Amino acid sequence: MNVDAKILQALMKMPEPLKEEALNYIEYLLEKHSKANPEAEKSKKRRSGILKGTFVLPLPDDFDEPLEDFEDYM
Repeated sequence: MNVDAKILQALMKMPEPLKEEALNYIEYLLEKHSKANPEAEKSKKRRSGILKGTFVLPLPDDFDEPLEDFEDYM
């Protein structure tokens, strides 16, 4: 007996509320797997050097000094 036949046989034995839950779960699985696109996964890869040149070095001499805005909390 193949999987389709087993699923149909199990559904025939279920009461109506369980059939509705099974249908909801099947729709969820179909939605979840339809969104899984291998090309989308490739585009999420991080590229090295993307922020090159955005940071100014050397740092200012007072870099480690407390900020004036936080004097009330110190």
